[in-house]
Amino acid sequence: MVLPKGMFRRHSLEVTDILNPDGENLLAVLVHPPDHPGRIPPEGGQGGDHEIGKDVATQYVEGWDWIAPVRDRNTGIWDEVSISVTGPVKIIDPHLVSSFFDQYTRAYLHATTELENRSAWVADCSLNIQVATELEGSVCLIEHLQTQHVSVPPGARIQYTFPKLSFYKPNLWWPNGLGKQSLYKVSITVDVKGYGESDTWGHLFGFRKIESHIDSATGGRLFKVNGQPIFIRGGNWILSDCLLRLSKERYKTDIKFHADMNLNMIRCWGGGLAERPEFYHYCDVYGLLVWQEFWITGDVDGRGIPISNPDGPLDHDLFMLCARDTVKLLRNYPSLALWVGGNEQVPPDDINTALKNDLKLHPLFESHSENALSIEEEDPSQYLDGTRVYIQGSMWDGFANGKGDFTDGPYEIQNPEDFFKDNFYNYGFNPEVGSVGMPVAAMIRATMPPKGWQIPLFKKLTNGYTEEVPNPIWEYHKYIPYSKPGKVHDQIELYGIPKDLDDFCLKAQLVNYVQYRALLEGWTSRMWSKYTGVLIWKTQNPWSGLRGQFYDYLLDQTAGFYGCRCAAEPIHVQLNLATYFIEVVNTTSEELSNVAVEASVWDLEGACPSYNVFDKLSLPPKKVMSISELNHPKSENPKPVYFLLLKLYNMSNNSIISRNFYWLYLPGGDYKLLEPYRNKRIPLQITSKTSHKDSSYEIEMNVQNKSEKPDPKILTYKNKFANRREDGEFDMSSLEPIHDKTEEKQKAGLFQRLYRQFPRETDGSKITEIKGSDVGVAFFLKFSVHALKTDNKGGEDTRILPVHYSDNYFSLVPGEEMSIKMSFEVPQGVTPRVTLEGWNYQSEVHTVI
Repeated sequence: MVLPKGMFRRHSLEVTDILNPDGENLLAVLVHPPDHPGRIPPEGGQGGDHEIGKDVATQYVEGWDWIAPVRDRNTGIWDEVSISVTGPVKIIDPHLVSSFFDQYTRAYLHATTELENRSAWVADCSLNIQVATELEGSVCLIEHLQTQHVSVPPGARIQYTFPKLSFYKPNLWWPNGLGKQSLYKVSITVDVKGYGESDTWGHLFGFRKIESHIDSATGGRLFKVNGQPIFIRGGNWILSDCLLRLSKERYKTDIKFHADMNLNMIRCWGGGLAERPEFYHYCDVYGLLVWQEFWITGDVDGRGIPISNPDGPLDHDLFMLCARDTVKLLRNYPSLALWVGGNEQVPPDDINTALKNDLKLHPLFESHSENALSIEEEDPSQYLDGTRVYIQGSMWDGFANGKGDFTDGPYEIQNPEDFFKDNFYNYGFNPEVGSVGMPVAAMIRATMPPKGWQIPLFKKLTNGYTEEVPNPIWEYHKYIPYSKPGKVHDQIELYGIPKDLDDFCLKAQLVNYVQYRALLEGWTSRMWSKYTGVLIWKTQNPWSGLRGQFYDYLLDQTAGFYGCRCAAEPIHVQLNLATYFIEVVNTTSEELSNVAVEASVWDLEGACPSYNVFDKLSLPPKKVMSISELNHPKSENPKPVYFLLLKLYNMSNNSIISRNFYWLYLPGGDYKLLEPYRNKRIPLQITSKTSHKDSSYEIEMNVQNKSEKPDPKILTYKNKFANRREDGEFDMSSLEPIHDKTEEKQKAGLFQRLYRQFPRETDGSKITEIKGSDVGVAFFLKFSVHALKTDNKGGEDTRILPVHYSDNYFSLVPGEEMSIKMSFEVPQGVTPRVTLEGWNYQSEVHTVI
């Protein structure tokens, strides 16, 4: 047998007649590399020599400015291989569509499926569709059950459309941060007379409507979900693993990380692939809208240097076969928001025309339409899609300048205040803006030989700027510097020249946090007045790269992850770094009333020279409100380096809605005074509660800065955060407390070597104290989880990854306390330990459980 071509097509082979039912069966597959694997020019380049663009395949494999080439171009089987068993009639590619009326109080579920009769006789079928919703645990409520009788001629393949199912006030699916991701289980079965159940199909389905149009105020594309405008803050996604070692577990972590960062959109970049169904499933579960591109890029398909394939892939028919099959595979996922023809390029004219025609909107889904389905109109589930807009390219029709000019970017380090300025970016929706992404030192040691542990040379230039000169291994891994001579002074050097790898990576994390928080806060500051959205280039790396990432290839988060998480809160308090005005952002559809903003300034001696509360505020929905100017820099004798803590809270119960901590310097200054601040020893008290079931752990750490008692006038020092509507990862009622293993820990000798501790058991809690005699801010604290080993070899990477933290790289002012939650899985037989590091705790790593 010869398999047909097409990397992005599902292939199905009928093997019934050749199987040996009584013995072993073997499958032998002969694989070939792509027809046009290409060569990599000495100077590298985007997509190498662009030859890979002649095939319908992933284009990143020839290398880019963020990844080295994949040597075998991923030759071989890359997707799931499975055996399916059906009766005479098979269910093929059902299409589910929801439509809404009466302001979303009434909804219809439309469903169409293909049925193929592989027998030699007429199949009299009972075709059943069932819609259920999960109530609690594994208990489901069946909301609809419908049976239709269908006859399928022998050897025929027919299309059948169910009578539409009516719902009153269905639970809606919402993007992350705006509501619950409600999902219904839709099941279709076909029973054949004289045979019984012949085939079954199931899919989770979300009732939602996605619209978009070009906004007249900003020129950017504006998205609406269920009638509500959505300010897009998302990221560009390459793929999970450059060698296509894909897994459900990795997808779950990847997508949950994006939800943890409070992002609401992922763009699947055109040089990658159409991800596997598990990717979109977790986007459904965690509320990430998906921008899905087809396999065209400007660099490889007509706009590269040298000019690349102007007519795209050689086989246009194959491209369209793959495109149509991809649409059928993905169209039932509610998270899928739009189709885009290519990255920084439109497809060739015939492909573009075919995609526009195939993906045209059904009248029900044209913008602002809420009309009942007329008798003359096709059922929307009979369209190939019909529910999502098709945009011909990533810089067209409301993205970048809308005309296809290279007006996305920039992709390098910026002065943080520049993100807030009028002239930083001139268009309403930026599909790509990127910056640095240095991981932690442990990542470097785990993935590179010792020669790769050398930090860049900081070379002073005659114009006063600094040029970073990285080692060759970092260059191979596409390191992007933290300086832009002539425009941006080295942002790491602002903290002092780093001494070694650990010092360099720690200071890089400080910059990562500031850089990405400022990027998103700058965009959000102009929500609806100048911008409709932004996508960061990029959120992750499918290999051990050193640029543009919020977590590394081994799944450890950078500080930029938490800067993004802070800035992208649905309701957020922030400092405009260009004007120094305090702002509050409300991206939700609900007004907030009776809230207050607390602004406190702290110096390096632990004093609070400025404290203000702006109370009795009302925050309108979908608005940015300017509260007051931060006057400290203009006060008499302001300190050159200081901390600012902003809190937005409910006045009724002092619960925190948003908390934001800044470290700042006066104009023309730097952060070098933070270097001697490292020597301060700030006392901490940590109360830990640990629960686990099998290999799944959940730990809550309450950390308190004990250097001073809380100021009585500060009502929010406990940081009791207001509840947010979201599903937790753990069922706490089923978790078991960990038994104390003090004797084992004493044998390990870890606690005695590191510091004195005073543990006591209180309802499963343990209290640990880190001694210190100084008063001040406990700065840039970071938890991490490791495998407990008594025979740890020097340099061994003991990290347990991934870990989901409610926050990290956090700081506490004197008297303040905060709870950090973490959840993770441990390998069999491994006991976890949690360590705490921080700017003031560099000489030791403190083990807290």
